[in-house]
Amino acid sequence: MEIKVMGSGCANCKALYETMREAAKGLGIMSEIIYDTDIQHVIEMNILRLPAVVIDDRVISQGRKYSVAEAQELIKSQLPRL
Repeated sequence: MEIKVMGSGCANCKALYETMREAAKGLGIMSEIIYDTDIQHVIEMNILRLPAVVIDDRVISQGRKYSVAEAQELIKSQLPRL
């Protein structure tokens, strides 16, 4: 699972990045959480509001911050069903 936080480098974007890292760690997900501030990548993914969460190359959320518990639910909703 690849998790990216797309942002501009602002405080809200950095906070979401830290929240997503903590949420993934709490779930035992060992994948690296990437913080991407490249505006060209944002444009290529048609992201209109920052910060955004991208999981496995799919935009999952735009323009919203989450608590750790909410972020964990967001991540769990994207895990493959066994």
